[in-house]
Amino acid sequence: MTTARQPGIPHPRLPLPDGPEDLAVFQQWLGEAIPMVNALGIKGMTQQNDALTWELALTPSLNDKGTGFGGALTAQTTLQGWCWVTLWLRAQGISRDVVVAEANQRFLAPVTDDYRLVCTPSQPQGPAKLAAKLDERGKGRIALTQQLYCGQTLCLEANGSYVALPKA
Repeated sequence: MTTARQPGIPHPRLPLPDGPEDLAVFQQWLGEAIPMVNALGIKGMTQQNDALTWELALTPSLNDKGTGFGGALTAQTTLQGWCWVTLWLRAQGISRDVVVAEANQRFLAPVTDDYRLVCTPSQPQGPAKLAAKLDERGKGRIALTQQLYCGQTLCLEANGSYVALPKA
């Protein structure tokens, strides 16, 4: 049984994987580390190449109009970017703190059913630049794009800048 999180007390880090990341284990840890994750409706995560994809249920994020609540969708995009950087670092064998530096979103269509959220680097050379900055300065930044699809309809596009902080 997990104990409730307390303000000011960091959650223990998930050990770095010896091989490919087990995303189910990562998602379980994420729900313990950030309690609101369990209320976001994340049904599953997959990674392929530079894309992190989440499948989400709409019901936990419904607004008064019966569509996706913008605040919940924004939280999901921000968290997904944080996860993308954290998982990328873990794949490199690096354990670092990650923070969001800035984020914005454009709402393009209402979210009316379960949906998928896809996070990718905003520029193809983004991961290589992040790696170079980490080697050079011990910290680095990457721009990511999150796209929310309800069926084939692009409903939301978000952009964020995330920072991998220096070793503590």
